[in-house]
Amino acid sequence: MVAKEIIKEVIFDQKELYSKKKSFYRVKLNEVPDDDEITVISGIRRCGKSTLLNQIRFQSKEKDYFINFDDDRLIRFEVEDFQILYELFIELFGKQKTFYFDEIQNIQGWERFVRRLHDYGNKVYITGSNAYMLSRELGTHLTGRYYHIELYPFSFYETLKSKKINPSEDMFYSTEGKAKLMKYYLEYQKNGGFPAYIQNKNKDYLKSLYESIIYRDVLVKNKLTGEKQILELVHYLVSNVSALISYNGLTKVIGVKNATTVKEYLHFLQNTYLIFLVNKFDYSLKKQIQNPKKVYFIDNALADVIGFYFTENKGHVLENTVFIELKRRAKEVFYHRNKKECDFIITEKRKVVQAVQVAVSLFDEDTEKREIEGLYEAMEMFDLSEGLIITEDERRTVEYKGKKIKIIPVWEWMLRNEEY
Repeated sequence: MVAKEIIKEVIFDQKELYSKKKSFYRVKLNEVPDDDEITVISGIRRCGKSTLLNQIRFQSKEKDYFINFDDDRLIRFEVEDFQILYELFIELFGKQKTFYFDEIQNIQGWERFVRRLHDYGNKVYITGSNAYMLSRELGTHLTGRYYHIELYPFSFYETLKSKKINPSEDMFYSTEGKAKLMKYYLEYQKNGGFPAYIQNKNKDYLKSLYESIIYRDVLVKNKLTGEKQILELVHYLVSNVSALISYNGLTKVIGVKNATTVKEYLHFLQNTYLIFLVNKFDYSLKKQIQNPKKVYFIDNALADVIGFYFTENKGHVLENTVFIELKRRAKEVFYHRNKKECDFIITEKRKVVQAVQVAVSLFDEDTEKREIEGLYEAMEMFDLSEGLIITEDERRTVEYKGKKIKIIPVWEWMLRNEEY
């Protein structure tokens, strides 16, 4: 339990704090539904969920209630305190119909209170940093009553907007425009998309963020004692981004006895949005589960501070950047591997709709042949007439065995959201 006066103090302190915070444009603001369903925003720590929540608030003309539960004074907040909080809101601000709860997942039993508010005709917005905890509770108690938005660190476009740079169509084709966009992109690729790091370039900030995720969201939250194994696992995954991994192989890498432990560790890491595992596409779910996975990491700059000079491997960095952008666009992503390989297979309702290959450059003839043949194999297998190769700075269209293949610079692809 938390004393009523403490909760009151938190409410007023946060009211003053968030009214002064600087805000940057988020594309996801356009996706927030204007209806009575519960809106859920999830994503990794410090990616801007609180900022988006406040943008929604300030965009609305309605008065509301707000509290962020990620506050040390609320560490003992329990489900019984929700009623005290509700009464305090009414006492301080009068009767309102809109509630904003930041990091509500920290409170066990939160979903029942949110459901009660919704049942009585209130509009509720919530954020959280743990994908599994949110989806489990939402699926159990709020089925069919919510709209889910996954938020990621800044996209390339959002990064440009935060620096007051407005990219235009003309820049894609002029010599000066292309040079500028390439320069901006390389900075983005190195610095990643965490808003605070883009502003201050302080690597200690990223180290602190990483430690918070590992210790608070993985070890403490899941009551784990294998700190050494978790750290070794993350280090290995970061150094093998875009590579194939298997549960049995990882048991030897981190020195645990069985694959079940590795699966649990990976599950906990994925829940924090730190890593992503990609399945080989197969119409059989069983085969998807059995086949090796490809691994990706949430942010290039965060990966770099872990200690493997991640951003020096241009191929891994480019593929990781493309993958996170695909996730940002809410794509369902797989990989293809048969006689040849294709980096990404995109599906909609279990139907393959796009094949995407990623290569830093196609200037080398052997590289071009390998990448095109891998893409072509996937296009043939899934009956696709067009394919896409994303490169660092090349643009052209080729015909290969009756198939059309578009080759596009990554910076252009990232800014042409709707077309590709």
